[in-house]
Amino acid sequence: MVVRQKTIKKSRGVRKARRFALVAGLAAVVAGGCSKSPAASVLGDAAHPTPVHFYTVAEETARRRIQAVGSLFPLEESTLSSQVDGRVDDVLADVGDSVKEGQPLITLDPRELQFEVDRQRGIVTQVRAQLGIGPNDPPPTDPKKIASVQRAEADLFDADHKYNRAQEMFAGKLISQQQLDEAASRFQSTKATYNVALQEVDRLKALLISSEASENLAEKKLRDASIRAPFPGSIKTRNVHPGEYVRVQSPVMVIVRTDHLRVRLAVPERWAGWVKNGATVDLHVEAFPNETFQAQISRINPAVAQDSRTFEAEALIANPDGRLKPGFFVQASIPSEKEEKTIFLPERAVNYRYGVYKVFLLNGNHVSERQIRPAGQTEDERGRRFEVAEGLKPGDRVAVAISGDLHDGATVQEQTDGSMPTAK
Repeated sequence: MVVRQKTIKKSRGVRKARRFALVAGLAAVVAGGCSKSPAASVLGDAAHPTPVHFYTVAEETARRRIQAVGSLFPLEESTLSSQVDGRVDDVLADVGDSVKEGQPLITLDPRELQFEVDRQRGIVTQVRAQLGIGPNDPPPTDPKKIASVQRAEADLFDADHKYNRAQEMFAGKLISQQQLDEAASRFQSTKATYNVALQEVDRLKALLISSEASENLAEKKLRDASIRAPFPGSIKTRNVHPGEYVRVQSPVMVIVRTDHLRVRLAVPERWAGWVKNGATVDLHVEAFPNETFQAQISRINPAVAQDSRTFEAEALIANPDGRLKPGFFVQASIPSEKEEKTIFLPERAVNYRYGVYKVFLLNGNHVSERQIRPAGQTEDERGRRFEVAEGLKPGDRVAVAISGDLHDGATVQEQTDGSMPTAK
């Protein structure tokens, strides 16, 4: 047993020795491989200068664009309400449906409203019959052409003629005083009847106007039993179901118009004098990050909000395909006529790391690291460029490595075969 334990310990020691030898051999191979690439470790020293292009910093006159944020809103948004009392008969549109102007959306039970229309039409027909005119004739302008008035006028003429004759006969003592009084009384009675006939015509004409108005109102209420879309758009919310009884002014649906949208932007107050009506605004939304949409400013709020120190500018944007949705967050770039002197650098000339922007300035045949503060980015015919707010001045020369990386104090050598832009 003792001999076997010694044999096991000896074999374990041999295996450990072999592992150590293998690890040592691999380390030697790796060290030998690294020693064969000195160029990467010494690039940028005096013997191996880094090839670079230089950009000479110069001031440019830039026309400012105003950056603002905001949201999209529908061109119109209406809460549709019932104009009559009634039971919901049918719901013809639901949330998300596109509707045309005048399209029926909800219908109410029309029977009770139809009964009221029939009643009012009967009253109008009765009044027209009393006036002696047809269903489509206008009200009479001369009441003496009405049959009832003509009859009263004939009776008045007869009573007047008999009264005049009675006066002549009484003067000749051919009739008694009583007979004269009876003729006079009949004349006064027929005259009063004639005046009442004229007044009755005026009353019937007024009643005709009133009854026709009531008929028109009843017909309107019957039409209002069908709630229609006031403009082309889409259904945003639906509040009723078939069988419900709705009252006047009960909201039933919300419809939005999205073929055009309103863009409401919060513009910083310092730009109040530079935003103009009619300006074309470039818009970006997160849903389509690689696309630029354009809108036109239509309204500018004259007041500045004291809490945010911004004022609202509203622009209109066409949206015939409905890709843009109300509620989208937008970033806007608004043109202005303001011009300022500033410094721009090509995007390749700026290094960004750990939240710090920096460039490498030429100092003899070496470069030194310089931190800068960019004011933003722009893109034009010269490509994407950084606007520099602090850290550079005109005349500085900024190095851009052609290959490899630059570091503070690195030795550099300018290459003239590139196409790096230079500001003169």
